[in-house]
This record gives sequence, C-alpha cells and structure tokens, in this order.
Amino acid sequence: MTVSDPRAFLTSLFDAAVRAADPLTGIRTHLPAKPKGRTIVIGAGKGSAQMAAALEQCWEGPLEGLVVTRYGFSAPCRQIEIIEAAHPVPDEAGLVASRRLLKLVDGLTKDDLVIALISGGGSALLPSPGGSLSLADEIAVNKALLASGAPISAMNVIRKHLSTIKGGRLAAAAHPAKVVSLVVSDIPGDDPALVASGPTVPGAGTRADALDLIRLYQIELPPAVLAYIGKVEADAPRPDDPRFAGNEVHLIASAGVSLEAAAEVARAAGIEAAILSDAIEGEAREAAHVHAAIAREVLHRNRPFTKPIVLLSGGETTVTLKGKGKGGRNSEFLLSLAIDIDGHTGIHAMAADTDGIDGSEDNAGAFADAATVARLRKARMVPAEMLASNDAWTAFNAIGDLFVPGPTGTNVNDFRAILIV
Repeated sequence: MTVSDPRAFLTSLFDAAVRAADPLTGIRTHLPAKPKGRTIVIGAGKGSAQMAAALEQCWEGPLEGLVVTRYGFSAPCRQIEIIEAAHPVPDEAGLVASRRLLKLVDGLTKDDLVIALISGGGSALLPSPGGSLSLADEIAVNKALLASGAPISAMNVIRKHLSTIKGGRLAAAAHPAKVVSLVVSDIPGDDPALVASGPTVPGAGTRADALDLIRLYQIELPPAVLAYIGKVEADAPRPDDPRFAGNEVHLIASAGVSLEAAAEVARAAGIEAAILSDAIEGEAREAAHVHAAIAREVLHRNRPFTKPIVLLSGGETTVTLKGKGKGGRNSEFLLSLAIDIDGHTGIHAMAADTDGIDGSEDNAGAFADAATVARLRKARMVPAEMLASNDAWTAFNAIGDLFVPGPTGTNVNDFRAILIV
C-alpha cells in the first residue's frame, strides 16, 4: 500500500496516541470510593487541569481542591481551582501554588480522601526549596539539570532531595487522610515515584544516590544546594514509611498504551507497525542515529522489517546543551535523523512531545524526510551547524516543517514515527 500524504498519516498516528492518553478513561476506571469526610483534590503537571475536568465529570458529590499546570494549559473546572505557573523553569506562581497545596492538606483526618492528579511537568511547577534554599536556588538547579543531559529519572532523584513537597512529602503532609494518586506517566519504565518527582509517591532513590548522580553527570550546582543535599535534613521519606500504608497509586495513561493505539491506526490504514520501545533514553541526536540506521536498513534491504512499515518509539531523550539555539529534544532528534536520511527517498518521519510542546517554543516537534537537508540548504542553512548549536527549532521553522498542534491536555512524553515506503 502507498500513503498519498505521509505527513497527514503520521499526524493521524500522533492524534491516536494522544487520544489513548485521555485522562477521562483512566480516571473513570480508577475512581475511588467516596469518603465519610471531605474529598480534597490536589495535582500538578502539564495534564493536571484536564485531569481535574475529567474528575469533575465522573465524581458525584462535593469536591474541593487545587491543581497547578503550565501557562496556557488550563481547562475550565467548576469546583477545582486551576493555577498556572512556569515550565520548564520554575517561577513565583509555582512557589505560591506549592505552599497552598501543602496548606490545603494540612489538618485532614482519617475520614477524608485526597485525590492526587499527577502528570509530567509537575517537578518544575512545584518549586518548594528545602531548608534555607531559595526559589533562585531551585531555578538554578532546574537550569543545570536541563542542560546536563541527565535522564529524567536521575533529575527527579536529585530534585526530590531539595524539596519540601516532592518525594512523597505532599502525601505525608496529608496523613492520616488516604491519598489516591492517579498518574499519567511521562517516565521511561513508568515508575510513578518519578513522575513529577513523586509529590505523593515516595521513591527508592536515596540522598547518596542523588550525590552520586550529581558527580556522574558533572552537574554544576550552587554551593548552598550542595551543602543542603549533604545534610540528613534533605533525606526524603522512604516507601515503607507507615504514613503511606493505606494509600493507592494508579497509572491511568502511559507511552506504551499510546504507542499501541498508534500502531492500531496504522494497521487499519494498511501499513504494518513495529514498536521499537516505549522507554528510549539518551542523547536525542544519538538516538536518531540508531533510528535512522534501522530505517535505512528497512528501506534498502527489507530487514529487520519489510516495507511498507511505520516504526514507533517513545520514552524521553535528553539534550546536553552546548549551543545557544532554540529547540527541544524532539526537534533535535529529527534534525539529526534528517541528516542521516538525506537522499534516502521513501523515509518520512515525525518526532513530537505528546503534551504539544517541545522545549520552550510553541511546537510539539517537526517533520522530516529525505529532502529536508536539501530544503535547509536552499534556505541558506548548514544542517550540521544548526545541530551543533542546538538550533533545531530555527532550522525547521525556516522551512515550514514545525508541527504545532497546541497543548493536548496530556503528557506521555516523546512520540516518534518513521514511515518507510
């Protein structure tokens, strides 16, 4: 079968992946029983406002609460207050939201219920520096982590040891109320303790682990931060802490489920689909080399798969910043892939973030094919130089190949689709 419009086809797969991560389905499936006392809703993440709206549709009875989401990602709610704050670098609005969330769960009883709506992005949206650390310190930490190339799992182990709200501390503050966490995972491997640095789910990573990771990735942190993380005070609650004994955690959406949905749409259109992995990590440009090599092998030798086929993958790649350009991990992946598939007619690709935003610009990602490099050169750009300066957004913007769906209301991280015909 041939595909008359490869970009429309790839977009249909992205749309299917996003639909599969719709929080309404998962929330309805995992709705907790009503308590004797109050029902308090808390939450954070780029999909938290849409999760709150979905919960209001399903819940019969009174609700009260507060969730924080990224600027521009809000959704209308009747009973749950939505606050917007900055992402990926925290701001004062996020700090205010963190304080309000901690105050909201203070003084609850065993008859009360806390429903936590957690999705990716919550780490930046919930700044709450520990000890004598300041918001400026937490901003410096976030910037250093984003530039380090460390995987999200490592970042979140470090973050939770510098916070008064992450690493299960928000759930601990709600004790003795029962906390039911409904989680949309953007983490390779789907460990709920790592999503948004686990404000309601304690994780296994220790302070010693955090210090090891700082050394391993050579992350330059302010002296005050290093001094604080060296103290016992920075220790996060352990998973076996009795305050968490009666709590529940439910994963309601993940990359794996979304990739399966995209594969079904492809097969329904007559194109076979292969899911390479839903947990790919590492440097975006290096991951692109592997994907491109597989795509070329399929195109020219029909192995390890037979064309036509679409290769799908998810996870969360990283970018170690060395230049001062604009871009995100998905656009950087795609620029690297475009260079590797230059002239290999028959390969069409998309890479996009399922939340609708890649990095700090307004695009989710971009498209590339065998002629992308030629189009860039015609626009007087040198693709290798753009990649070296981390300037993928500028490159794809210049040739009109950005993918801009707008905020999607969910977040199961990277979505990559490579069509070979």
